[in-house]
Amino acid sequence: MLNKKAATTRRQFVKNSAGLAVAVPLAAQAAPLDFFRNFAVETTSVTLPDPTKSIIGQYGSWAAGLRPSPPQLSLRANRSKSLDAWRKEALAKVNELVASPPVHSVPKVTVEKKYVFDGLEIEELSWQLPHGRPTKAVFLKPAGVKNPLPAVLGLHDHGGNKYFGWDKIAVTSETPNPLMTRHREQYYEGRAWANELAKSGYAVLVHDVFTFGSRRVHYEDVDGITWGPNYAKEKKSDAQISTPEEIAAYNAWASDHEHIMSKSLFCAGTTWPGVTLAEDQMALTILSQRPEVDPNRLGCMGLSGGGLRTVYLGGLDQRVKCAVPVGFMTTWSDLLLNKAYTHTWMIYTPLLSNYLEFSEIMGLRTPRPTLVLSNREDQLFTLPEMQKSDEILKEVYKIAKASDAYKTSFYDGPHKFDKAMQEEAFGWLDRWLV
Repeated sequence: MLNKKAATTRRQFVKNSAGLAVAVPLAAQAAPLDFFRNFAVETTSVTLPDPTKSIIGQYGSWAAGLRPSPPQLSLRANRSKSLDAWRKEALAKVNELVASPPVHSVPKVTVEKKYVFDGLEIEELSWQLPHGRPTKAVFLKPAGVKNPLPAVLGLHDHGGNKYFGWDKIAVTSETPNPLMTRHREQYYEGRAWANELAKSGYAVLVHDVFTFGSRRVHYEDVDGITWGPNYAKEKKSDAQISTPEEIAAYNAWASDHEHIMSKSLFCAGTTWPGVTLAEDQMALTILSQRPEVDPNRLGCMGLSGGGLRTVYLGGLDQRVKCAVPVGFMTTWSDLLLNKAYTHTWMIYTPLLSNYLEFSEIMGLRTPRPTLVLSNREDQLFTLPEMQKSDEILKEVYKIAKASDAYKTSFYDGPHKFDKAMQEEAFGWLDRWLV
């Protein structure tokens, strides 16, 4: 059913939606504000949007009522089961639906470069998965430290920017790419948080994931396909991309290509979340096997698309002892009725909403610690549904008798992971991993 507790004022709603007039992370296109004003109402105690208005028109309220509430495998619907029995059944179903492609062996990791920068020992790494170009990654740890360290897999964001990957959250030279400097100023208050976390005593690995950075689809990979706005007329090569304008053009092309990629993955019997999860799990394995790392003290964290990746990896891989998704927590109804158009295909696992609420993917990790960080004016979600997801996760952790291992914090402002949020995240990691 639709969420009858959702409440907002017209002024608050327009404020929350205003960021959509410009480019937003995970968005293929921004929609005009007039569209969103269809949801706004004059009263200060509204309980429900107009049931005839949604991003799928008059089908919205009908579609929102199709799923069971709570979903079939929610812990909230299976309170009489033991935690282990519930988790075993739920994980089996989610893994079936996510359908990660198999990666049968750990690839050889090549150290491309090794040096000291910013008080850190840094290694630029690469490895070859069974699909696509080699994965590039960067490993950071405090210089001179010999004892095994707690470790965090840093998960980079989407940001509508597929040309870049790990360098969105890590810096390895005095002259970083100016586009990435601006990216960090916009979303991270100028910080390369992977560096800051490593300097505070962690080993950190950040890798390019499927379709980003070194793993991106090149123009020439699909040369000869002449259907659609991005394929006809002008022949392009990835080697020709160098200027900010050319990178922006590539990112627009890659955004449109997501539709094709996702449909093709479905035809292959897998999903985008499944492919991303497989790559993140392999990176976690590579991190855990390093001699500088204590494999019993592993965490993962990221903003936006990195927050999404944290939900799937933290929820489905029990090696993750502490998880911090940032700027990515809401309900399926929020996506269905309000915000699906602002998001990447990386989110969607068909039929999963019948079995778990979105936040309950993260709930699969109970009683392991989880900190969720959200922004009240986040352009990608509605505040009432973010708050509802918090209520759901609180209930899940309460049922599991692990309330102290879960926390959500809401910050003022739009979609971001600023210094204050980073400090809370680092403190949470310290509490559970150090």
